[in-house]
Amino acid sequence: MKKLYGSLFTLSMIWGTSFLFIKMLVVELGPWGVVFWRCLFGALTLIVILLLFKRKEVAKVKSEKIPWIALLFVAIFNNTLPFGFIAMSEMKISSSFASVINATTPIWTIVIGVLFFHVSSNIKQWVGVFMGFVGIILLLNLNVMGLIGENFIGAGTMLFATLCYGIGAQLARKYLKNVPIIIVSLLTLSISTLLSFFIMLSSEKGFVGISSIDIVYSLIGLGVFGSGIAYLFYYYMVKEGGAEFASLVTYIVPITAMLWGYLLLSENISANMISGLLFVFSGVYLSTVSRRKSIEITTKVG
Repeated sequence: MKKLYGSLFTLSMIWGTSFLFIKMLVVELGPWGVVFWRCLFGALTLIVILLLFKRKEVAKVKSEKIPWIALLFVAIFNNTLPFGFIAMSEMKISSSFASVINATTPIWTIVIGVLFFHVSSNIKQWVGVFMGFVGIILLLNLNVMGLIGENFIGAGTMLFATLCYGIGAQLARKYLKNVPIIIVSLLTLSISTLLSFFIMLSSEKGFVGISSIDIVYSLIGLGVFGSGIAYLFYYYMVKEGGAEFASLVTYIVPITAMLWGYLLLSENISANMISGLLFVFSGVYLSTVSRRKSIEITTKVG
């Protein structure tokens, strides 16, 4: 479990910066330009990792045994659509508001799992989800009405992104658990690169190239770390901890985004933030307790 929680923390630190980078890039590249360059940078990163460290893992995988249809749908729901929806939402709403809405992902993941994937749930998981949302509200200094006043189109597209993440996580858990993590990450990002390229060509801006070194730096942060390396952690958590566990990273992302603001922009951390932090981590604990016991039992039996 230490590796799982370590991955959860590391991924939340990486993704805490993603909303900031998207906000910076979407003005120059447009939403589908952000998706294309993000996926391309992420895929290229994983190719380098494969060539340097994972050649034996690739050699074991036979192309005819790769579930291509499942990979296509996971790429669509876990990368292409949510990346596009997030970029569109940040053209209308603040990056902090987007990161908070992103914290609804665990609810969608649990609901979709129960309704369509025969995933069992218990009262502790739902209490944990509720506590996580209480923590998010505390982090916002209880200013819920202020958030409701922001653009509904931006909020709506962000909610569609979280719904897609819930579907993608459950699909990956069910159909890709026997495929090596780095293969899943590389192929889904590669498929999304192609899909988003054609969507970008047909969009209002058309193809948009990289125009400045600042764009390159932002794409390194968003693509190399936020997509390439981050998805290794994400699919590892889906495979070893379950889709519900992996989706809980979205609860911690608003916290890490605020921590980055404190460290890089000298923003204050209020008492409400501390209270919210305690609620969020309590929610994470309760939501994963049954899964943790299951993993421990499996480990002992094995």
